[in-house]
Amino acid sequence: MGFWPKGYKSCFFLSFDYDASSAETWKTPGDLSSLSKGRYAPQVAVPRILGLLDGLEIKSTFFTPGWTCDNHRDSVAEIISHGHEVAAHSYSHERMTELTAEKEAEVWERSLAALERVGVKPRGYRAPYWMLNERSLSHMKRLGFQYSSNMMDEDMPYMLKHNNVDTGLVELPVEWLLDDWPHFEMDRMSPDEVYRLWKPEWEGLHELGRYFGLTCHPECIGRVSRLKMLEKLILEAENVGGVWFPIGKELADWVRKKAKSPRT
Repeated sequence: MGFWPKGYKSCFFLSFDYDASSAETWKTPGDLSSLSKGRYAPQVAVPRILGLLDGLEIKSTFFTPGWTCDNHRDSVAEIISHGHEVAAHSYSHERMTELTAEKEAEVWERSLAALERVGVKPRGYRAPYWMLNERSLSHMKRLGFQYSSNMMDEDMPYMLKHNNVDTGLVELPVEWLLDDWPHFEMDRMSPDEVYRLWKPEWEGLHELGRYFGLTCHPECIGRVSRLKMLEKLILEAENVGGVWFPIGKELADWVRKKAKSPRT
């Protein structure tokens, strides 16, 4: 008996980290060019991505810093109006492991307040740079989060334990191989090169009946040639059949349900 809902062999979890210029506001606040790159996301990339997802009839999860909610409220509202999930991603894309306990607590509160202003009570949390600490887990539990998307120790979602103690959180794993940023923005690879990395990983995980978690950034993947490559990959996955495309909270609910069910 398979892990996934009836009729599905594997899972394709497509998510976007909607950073916009949140990180640049503290990393390079005087660099106008760097700041402008973040504006490409709400002005150009997000509308293109929403159009693509509508055409493919897929819903996705946008991990969104509070800064993006406060500075691009109309764009975030548009994402929500298309039926996509908005989840938490700190306030200004801070490196949580470099903050004091007091500063980290402040970031959590600012993030949730900004999300509340756009009508969102987030179910999931992804740390910027996937950098989190024990305090981060405690904050997630305290604030009522249902799932995390930060760990790299599995290629299946699971109930997250820390020091052999249940956290109560579902983990939706991530992997740098399946993140667009290092390939496109750091290594300057072509869409064909990235496709040749992602396609065999997808095929292998589907064959095994497992989970493919793909992380993209609007200002990165939203370039036309890259978005066409993403569309090609998704269409090929859809055409195989038996592939589930859930949003994060839907996937987390399923994993929790399976964890509570008697093993068969």
